[in-house]
Amino acid sequence: MTTLLAIGTGKGLFVATSADDRRTWQVGGPQFPMTGVYAVGIDRRRATPRLLAGVTSSHFGPSVATSDDLGRSWHEPDAAPVAFPADTGATLARVWQFAPGPASEPDVVYAGSEPSALFRSVDGGVSYEIVRALWDHPHREHWGAGFGGQAIHTVLPHPDDPARVLVAMSTGGVYRTADAGESWAPSNTGIRAYFLPDEWPEFGQCVHKVARDAADPDRYYAQNHHGVYRSDDGGSSWSSIADGLPSDFGFPVVAHPHRPGVIYNFPLVRDGERFPVDRRCRVFRSADAGKTWEPLSQGLPTEPYYPSVLRDAMAVDDADPAGVYFGTRSGEVYASRDEGESWSLVAAHLPDVLCVRAVQI
Repeated sequence: MTTLLAIGTGKGLFVATSADDRRTWQVGGPQFPMTGVYAVGIDRRRATPRLLAGVTSSHFGPSVATSDDLGRSWHEPDAAPVAFPADTGATLARVWQFAPGPASEPDVVYAGSEPSALFRSVDGGVSYEIVRALWDHPHREHWGAGFGGQAIHTVLPHPDDPARVLVAMSTGGVYRTADAGESWAPSNTGIRAYFLPDEWPEFGQCVHKVARDAADPDRYYAQNHHGVYRSDDGGSSWSSIADGLPSDFGFPVVAHPHRPGVIYNFPLVRDGERFPVDRRCRVFRSADAGKTWEPLSQGLPTEPYYPSVLRDAMAVDDADPAGVYFGTRSGEVYASRDEGESWSLVAAHLPDVLCVRAVQI
């Protein structure tokens, strides 16, 4: 088996491959040089996975490219596939997320954008239409912009029910639909927004990332702007699972692809000091859905460490045992072939790592 690791950076897309051991890597690129690649998607529902890349050029603007040969060549249409209708008065800044739909809808792909909107494709990610009910939601005019912009950065279609989709945005919170996007409701009960006058609002939380449990499609994990949470009821309510972590601030949260209750996190000190806690490069793992946490650092740098890991710059592959990956703002990418027990360096001195995605082929 070969493992493919797609690395989106501030100056292009790099593709790394490992023939069998996930310890030795060949890194190629950059593709789309001098563009910001904020989103990479891997659609595993095809015989050969389709790669999707959200590229943002300072000269040509944002677009979406697709590859059906594992990144050896790309198709980028003349007109950007993700675009706001003229009557919205909005302009796409960039695509932040791709999410293939459930197996029962093999050609459906979702894209989350900045400004906060959801787009849906029914041709495998070649063209998209805006999900109008979410864009027209009465809360939208009150959604704020997080430090990274106002964007839908998490899209989680339900694996068994095509009518159910959960999205999360900065700053606005978690929203869900149960009727295939015809209506949307905020789902933030129990999530604190310490920076607002009302610390427990219906919406307005600054969600950094949400992941779904491997075994229970109604269990979610959320990393917030100060706060780590779990929902056991499909997002209807949330409870804190930050006890045992050295900090409740950070950006990514990732769920193991096979083992229920196993999640990964990269804590930072606090909002105003976005360095790893104790200046140590450590991934934290929970094997019991957030009840307890353990640090994982074998093979990671031991000297004082300062780079952070962004919301989409941590990922898992679909192997057994699972591989875990993360990239940093200093351009380093690390891989674990044993579910976080030990780590090795994939690449160094890359541009700012914005996102990583991995798959076995």
